[in-house]
Amino acid sequence: MGAAPRRQPSAGADGDASPPEASREGASQTDAALVEIFLEMMAVERAAAANTLKNYGRDLSRFAAFVRTRSETLRTAGADDIAAWLGTLEAAGLAASTAALKVSALRQFYQFLYAEGYRDDNPSASVDRPRTRRPLPKVLTHAEVEALFAAAARADGPAGARLRAVLEILYASGLRVSELAALPLAAVRRGERTLVVRGKGGRDRLVPLTRTAVAAVSDYLALRPAFLPRGADGSPFLFPSRGKTGCVTASRLAQMLKDLAVAAGVPPSRVSPHVLRHAFATHLLEGGADLRSVQQMLGHADITTTQIYTHVAQDRLRALVMERHPLSRPGALAKKKAKQG
Repeated sequence: MGAAPRRQPSAGADGDASPPEASREGASQTDAALVEIFLEMMAVERAAAANTLKNYGRDLSRFAAFVRTRSETLRTAGADDIAAWLGTLEAAGLAASTAALKVSALRQFYQFLYAEGYRDDNPSASVDRPRTRRPLPKVLTHAEVEALFAAAARADGPAGARLRAVLEILYASGLRVSELAALPLAAVRRGERTLVVRGKGGRDRLVPLTRTAVAAVSDYLALRPAFLPRGADGSPFLFPSRGKTGCVTASRLAQMLKDLAVAAGVPPSRVSPHVLRHAFATHLLEGGADLRSVQQMLGHADITTTQIYTHVAQDRLRALVMERHPLSRPGALAKKKAKQG
């Protein structure tokens, strides 16, 4: 005899699942009890976030409702039921990435049921995860970047100096907007062409700056006192603010770039701090930089995260060849052969 499960669902005195021919109400109660126990385990043993628990509970409840229409319960459903459910999601136009999250919920749920002895098998083990393709990041063209810099050059006063420093740092270093907002004054030393940036996981990295970025930061530092909180002798932040945070927030930095895009004649929907980060990486790779160096400057722990930019660069180069190469024009090859003949 197999070992008894450590947990038992609250529905049913004997803890057994209702058979397929049981009433819809009884099956629903048993399913709800299993889902409740699973979510309790996720919360206590795996410290799952509240939003994760909510999504898992919703997805499992919907799958339970689906299998009831096939005279099954969560304890009796098989791989064919899971495949059929995924088929209905696909037919409804659900994105593969969203379907993959639902499969993940089912896999963890059924692995739990199997491990705890509620089932003798794991029906989700043989179900393939929907294939997803990571969307390519938005990237600004070189002309659009030049337009942004030209518009920033026309901005005057302390706000203009700060805007130019922000733009130069983002495009020269590829910083995340959260990293830029929290950048301490100590990270910048006058005249030096590097920044010390603390990224995800508390890891520090050294990021080089261009000469124009160093000059823009130097110009801004001379006017930085204009942004210090009233009555304050100083601020630990490179970009201080009089708001509650004490520094320019990520949302404020994003809005500054949106306003700059309008002044530059670039659609604001195409411009954000993260898009500038994408442009930094893609333009570096287009210019011949090696992937490992770009990974280090972006602060990616895994190089596979950086590899997405190689696809962008390749697509852009391919489009450039198709647009500019003389033999890519309609009829060009036939004309060339005719001349040779």
